Amino acid sequence: MPEETKKTNFIRQIIEADIAAGKNGGKVRTRFPPEPNGYLHIGHAKSICLNFGIAEDYPGATCNLRFDDTNPEKEEAEYVEAIQRDVHWLGYDWGDRLYFASDYFEQLYQFAVQLIEMGKAFVCDLSPEEMRAYRGTLTEPGRESPYRERSVAENLDLFARMRAGEFPDGSRTLRARIDMASPNLNLRDPTIYRIRRGLRHHQTGEAWCIFPMYDFTHCLSDMLEGITHSLCTLEFEDHRPLYDWYLDTLKTPCHPRQIEFSRLNLEYTVVSKRKLTQLVEEGIVDGWDDPRMPTIAGLRRRGVTPAAIREFADRIGVTKSDNLVEMGQLENCIRDDLNQNAPRAMAVLRPLKVVLTDYPEEREEWLEAPLHPQRAEMGTRRIPFSRELWIDRNDFMEVAPNKKFKRLVAGGEVRLRNAYVIRCDEVIRDDAGEIVELRCSHDPATLGANPEGRKVKGVIHWVSARHAIRAEVRLYDRLFDHPTPDNARDGSSFLEHINPHSLEVIEGAMLEGGLAEAEPGQAWQFEREGYFCRDDGSEGLVFNRTITLRDTWAKIEKQARQA
Repeated sequence: MPEETKKTNFIRQIIEADIAAGKNGGKVRTRFPPEPNGYLHIGHAKSICLNFGIAEDYPGATCNLRFDDTNPEKEEAEYVEAIQRDVHWLGYDWGDRLYFASDYFEQLYQFAVQLIEMGKAFVCDLSPEEMRAYRGTLTEPGRESPYRERSVAENLDLFARMRAGEFPDGSRTLRARIDMASPNLNLRDPTIYRIRRGLRHHQTGEAWCIFPMYDFTHCLSDMLEGITHSLCTLEFEDHRPLYDWYLDTLKTPCHPRQIEFSRLNLEYTVVSKRKLTQLVEEGIVDGWDDPRMPTIAGLRRRGVTPAAIREFADRIGVTKSDNLVEMGQLENCIRDDLNQNAPRAMAVLRPLKVVLTDYPEEREEWLEAPLHPQRAEMGTRRIPFSRELWIDRNDFMEVAPNKKFKRLVAGGEVRLRNAYVIRCDEVIRDDAGEIVELRCSHDPATLGANPEGRKVKGVIHWVSARHAIRAEVRLYDRLFDHPTPDNARDGSSFLEHINPHSLEVIEGAMLEGGLAEAEPGQAWQFEREGYFCRDDGSEGLVFNRTITLRDTWAKIEKQARQA
């Protein structure tokens, strides 16, 4: 890759040293191995960008997509499809390198038989509770199973009968025969196979009733695919000796190198699949693709772009140290991307009618405005202007509360963006005293020009009432109001930190007519309001707020730190 664009981190340094030393014949092969038991989230995006990014950046390198599908109790074809969709959406392609751990079930079974024949595995009759008691603790060695010294012939017979479905669930396991006194608990005769009868696997159907454990499956799947660098998060560091033990003991033809990196810990978020599932099942959010969820599906529906997520992964980097990433870093990547690429439009979220009493009733003009103020190549849009307009209710006060209020007041002037300067001449109220209409006049000499002899400081957005389209607008915000909701110091549940203001629904917003043709997922900046996209999956015209124009949480977080 060109030197000026070359990325670096400790993993890439290891890979480059291996290439320079001629290891693996100079080949680089990585893989992204999700379990299909839920939707991918922002933490997975870091691993996706790392593994597929390495494959993009080194000549001849490849990255496999492999599903770790050894637990049919929790896995579904729905998740397999969703994961493929998400990885593709992020901009990565695995070509013909799509695999399932279940593709190797027969080979894995034969590897287990080899371990039995070598005296390195045995069938154990201990119950799960007994096995935990025998395992020992971090300070005390474990005890050997009373079934550890079974003969090779007996173990082979029992293992074949386990496969044939002769024994009930939980009655027997196949365990590796390593060292019950090892200081690493993962080496204390770990389970290799367990019995799970009566389950239908999404790939193999009912062909199997015994299923291999992750540690056994993963290293051998890597080996069978010729993976050179097996990248995983730090919680698997203590599992690496077991990864190596299986490969060394079986004397496999190649030995992938496991390298661990820190997982993504992001403020104001939970990424535990159990907790995300709880949010969905308890109806706290509207499904896995709720725009408040940290899932890739949720981020996509909210209007976050693949480019923003990839940039975020680049900015936070890859390290060996666990750290908490500020949500502001992700939000800055989203704003930077949308500010550069989102076309502009006007939308009045809380409409207040303005009638220009000096503008002919039958007249309408079509004004021209840029789609992006800094990108002329994006072109222009035509905006209709007529006698009756909508402005935002927040842009009017009868009396300015302070000198900072630069919007419309009774008797005052303001400029309509891309149009005229208007003056508020009269305020109309209903019987309850609520303001329902402003009667104004306009200065026809101010279209594209400053007024003579006076300075108008405020500029507000608007839409023509005659041409506006009505839409529902959903104002999304952070789902949690605590930076570490699942690790609060007071011991509270993460559910106690749900942000009550994470969603506000506005049903009567008035938008520029051109937005009726907006494509689902297409980003727009609603001028002075934020970045929005048309919701994918809703009937009618619905727009989701992706993010505000400015960081509205900075002040809140500063006050919290000072408290």
